[in-house]
Amino acid sequence: MEITINIEHYLKALFQLKNKSVDGKVGMNQLADYLSISPASTSNMVRKLREMEFVHFKKYGKIELTNKGEKIAIKVIRKHRLWETFLYEQMKFTWDEVHEVAHQLEHIKSEKLINELDRLLAYPTVDPHGDIIPDKNGNFIKQSKTPLSQFKEGDICKFVAVNHHSNQLLKYISQIGLNLGCHIKILEIRQFDGSMLISFKKTKENISQKIAENIFAELI
Repeated sequence: MEITINIEHYLKALFQLKNKSVDGKVGMNQLADYLSISPASTSNMVRKLREMEFVHFKKYGKIELTNKGEKIAIKVIRKHRLWETFLYEQMKFTWDEVHEVAHQLEHIKSEKLINELDRLLAYPTVDPHGDIIPDKNGNFIKQSKTPLSQFKEGDICKFVAVNHHSNQLLKYISQIGLNLGCHIKILEIRQFDGSMLISFKKTKENISQKIAENIFAELI
């Protein structure tokens, strides 16, 4: 059976949700909500994925990717993140513009093209949002990311990744001049609403708790 774009979308979503779960398994409604697709349609696709041996699934149970399904998901993610990097570095797209275009390009089948793209970009290890790019063998380092909201007053940390599912968030972070690699010092945390006063690049900025929850950093 042909591996369609729709199948790739499902496998990619399952892999991303799997990495957020404790047991590596994904609920049917969780998957449907993530893809904004009805539970009935999701259930039909999951049965198809099981027939193709891409997932393990029992009625009323959770969905688990097989090694076969995971390999395809990682290939799609690799292509997506390489295209995002190409668009950002070579085509001068902003980081809030690259996701939708890469979402279309990630389904190109040519491995030669993707490997040459990787070479052209000098084998990047992270995409413009700080997410790990799998190598051509599918090696995928699980990323340990800590939200800025979990750091303490006085901590100095490095901005390493961002939740890129909101273009408004990405635009806001760009507007205040914050970018990956910046050193951030937490000057104050307000107990009332969890908002923060931070400093970076010799400037100070107030950010909400919601912003802090979607910026990921590592302690310096």
